[in-house]
Amino acid sequence: MAYKSLTTIVTSPEEAEVAISGAAHMALLLDAHLDVLALGVDRTQAGYSYLGGGGVFMQVALDRAEADARAAEAAARAALENQPATLRWSLDSAMTQVAALSDLVALRARFADLVVLQRPYGEGKGIETEATLEAALFEGQAPVLVLPGPTVMPQLPERVVIGWNQSREAMVAVRRALPLLKSAKRVDIAVIDPPQHGPERSDPGGALCQMLVRHGVKAEVSVLARTMPQVSDILARHLRDFDADLLVMGGYGHSRFREAILGGATRNMLEEAEIPVLMAH
Repeated sequence: MAYKSLTTIVTSPEEAEVAISGAAHMALLLDAHLDVLALGVDRTQAGYSYLGGGGVFMQVALDRAEADARAAEAAARAALENQPATLRWSLDSAMTQVAALSDLVALRARFADLVVLQRPYGEGKGIETEATLEAALFEGQAPVLVLPGPTVMPQLPERVVIGWNQSREAMVAVRRALPLLKSAKRVDIAVIDPPQHGPERSDPGGALCQMLVRHGVKAEVSVLARTMPQVSDILARHLRDFDADLLVMGGYGHSRFREAILGGATRNMLEEAEIPVLMAH
């Protein structure tokens, strides 16, 4: 398997340059085609409007979303045309309401080998950025590479950490990340405080390591003690100690609602990670 079709989603003109630069760079590194979808999002809630003004209100909101889609498309096209001539790309635009965004994104993500997105949290980020990420992961069933900002990887990752907790989500992420794992110089399987009575109690991460080695991956296992309350903090420290270029992990082992309200490893890593994160669910 190789990544031959990459997809990225642009939801505002302001983020187009950064989003396109990161995704285009990955497409060039992987010799892949980049599909770009520019979205205009109607963020209004149709159920809340003044009596008698609903029709006018909805039309104004749709006109604004259409204008946003055109502006995002124009900004994305300008960013794409500034990329090297060797980049193969296509660009489409659409407008959608927030409630219908998941279906639209999922349809595009479903046919992508890898979806490349910017970090969905932070200053200036709207609700549509998180919804886009979740739609690609859940409804689209696509692996998602989340980039932490305008800085891109100068080359394919050489040092990769896998956040391994024996979950189905983590296993899916590992399988989807195999092309990058096989090209890396070192891959570390990080197991944090493995349960004493779990299925891998005698050899945490050993079965995964064996599977990866048979694929030609230069893998090793690190068993980490839980020295801090948050798993994400332990993992972040290990990423720095290992000088990692990429983190591979399962996305949203808990429900999205619980992660949004109480926090969780996925949300915390996406908020704090200083390197790209490849996730799958």
